[in-house]
Amino acid sequence: MELSVLNIQGKETGKKVTLSDEIFGIEPNEHVVWLDVKQFLANQRQGTHRAKPRAEVSRSTRKIKKQKGTGGARAGSAKSPLMKGGGRIFGPVPRDYSFKVNKKVKSLARQSAYAAKVQSGSVTVLEGFSFDAPKTKSYLALLNALSLNDTKTLLILPEEDQNVYLSGRNLPKTKIASTGQVNTYDLVNATKLLIVEGAISKIESSFSN
Repeated sequence: MELSVLNIQGKETGKKVTLSDEIFGIEPNEHVVWLDVKQFLANQRQGTHRAKPRAEVSRSTRKIKKQKGTGGARAGSAKSPLMKGGGRIFGPVPRDYSFKVNKKVKSLARQSAYAAKVQSGSVTVLEGFSFDAPKTKSYLALLNALSLNDTKTLLILPEEDQNVYLSGRNLPKTKIASTGQVNTYDLVNATKLLIVEGAISKIESSFSN
């Protein structure tokens, strides 16, 4: 599959890049993508939730009313979960939500996410560029030229570039990462992928091992 290379003004440069069918032409495996995204989101959870059971609530344990003769249900301690301010039945306790996903499964998930984006026409290849200084205005001009102002974008660089990264960091629908930092969630979450020309060979080599 061939894609045209654009410059940061959104104009065609006349160059084309050929994407490997072995990497970007596979049938995307939705299940492994779901697994990898599920693991990523689970790992973001702190798991520090806590509720007090009846044993830990600070209330009187005196019997509220006599056992018989009131015409109502039996009632004991004010700590009972049935009482307002009482303990919580089976409440949340601190736990670790993380779980293991095999390396090969994670690799296939990432490859499937790339393939799905390419096959849906959601990938734009950009000519290599950099900024002289970190300026949000410069990155906004790039998005304007590509008509991607209100679109969730992921820019993939061949290597870290602080000026480019800092220029887009403050924009809410923008993420910028180098090839080694991209995960499946980032790919799925973005509506449009912007891949710098030099990053394509690094992406392909990461799956050829």
